[in-house]
Amino acid sequence: MTVHHEVAAVHSDLRKPMFHDVTAAAAEAVAGSGIGMGTITVYSQHTTCSVIIQEESHDRLFDGTEHLLQDMLDRLEVLVPTCRHEGQYLHPGPKHIAHATQDLGEQAVWSLNTDAHIRSGLVGRSETIPVVDGRMELGEFGRIYFVDFDGMRSRDRTVHFTVMGE
Repeated sequence: MTVHHEVAAVHSDLRKPMFHDVTAAAAEAVAGSGIGMGTITVYSQHTTCSVIIQEESHDRLFDGTEHLLQDMLDRLEVLVPTCRHEGQYLHPGPKHIAHATQDLGEQAVWSLNTDAHIRSGLVGRSETIPVVDGRMELGEFGRIYFVDFDGMRSRDRTVHFTVMGE
């Protein structure tokens, strides 16, 4: 069995959750692996991000968010409201804020991303897709999106692609 690993960088600059279509990067990882039959796992190491497979919506908001993906955010907002102030959730507590500000040099407000952590945990941080005859089996409309739920600040993120098979 062959294992092939690649990474891709994405940048989130809006102060809201962002979706990055990484389908082409995943297809390039499959092609670069030389694997004809197997799987590709698309993974986020970031605890406020997810990986999903969804249909491309085509219609977009003025900020570029596809309608279907905004619909998902709207439903998640009902389930897990955006953290708007300290004390809304138990996290972050004083020890976490001290670590973030003193040890990491972060601004305290950046830790008000509890909603992003919960959403990532609910939605999941990876997807595994079959590879058949050197192509991902995504179906007719499937796209792979890297979701950055943390809109507290502009961030550079890393998406991992691991292709395994023969």
